[in-house]
Amino acid sequence: MNVYDLFVKPYETYTDLQIFLEAAGTLFGILSVFFSIKKNIWVYPTGIISTIIYVYLLFIAGLLGDCMINVYYTIMSIYGWILWQRNSEDNIHVEVYWATKKEWLISILLFVFSVILVMIIYFYKPLLDNNFISENVQYGFHHLDWANWMDIFTTSVFLVGMWLMAKRRIENWIFWILGDLISIPMYIYKGYGITSVQYLVFTVMATIGYIQWKKNFKQNNI
Repeated sequence: MNVYDLFVKPYETYTDLQIFLEAAGTLFGILSVFFSIKKNIWVYPTGIISTIIYVYLLFIAGLLGDCMINVYYTIMSIYGWILWQRNSEDNIHVEVYWATKKEWLISILLFVFSVILVMIIYFYKPLLDNNFISENVQYGFHHLDWANWMDIFTTSVFLVGMWLMAKRRIENWIFWILGDLISIPMYIYKGYGITSVQYLVFTVMATIGYIQWKKNFKQNNI
């Protein structure tokens, strides 16, 4: 399979609106990560625009887990926006910290809860595909491909990352890096070449963010 088949051919069947929305979602997603690295509260309004766009795109792509996580992102972005604003002296920038043992425990519980929830949703996905008509519907996981299983995992990873970011915890970047790396081949497989490139950029930016937040914490706690 060549570059054309991976990044161009899938878009031959897309509408102009779908292509425009994916490009816009990617742009605002990159802006959101950029502002996050800078510990700038604009991470949230730009992120909300991106996540709302991807709720629609991921739903029509059949990636229910990532669709759900973007609904969650939107809600958590509002929550994080409020928390960051309350903890910002200039209403723009915030201080960051390492997660506590209690927060790590909550993170583990959130991850497990998310895996179970998304698996339940995929179990009943045939009902959704059949317009909620239960006749002749076979429930189970037989319809899942490897991208769907990765979707379940990355959804849970990103959920924890988003929660830790709202709490201004440095470890959030570790979860973003892991989820971004897995998402690159997953989105190529699903025909979203632009989005896969976005996650490659996200991986680099998340690495920079982790280094930058660690540096800022060290400077502020000498």
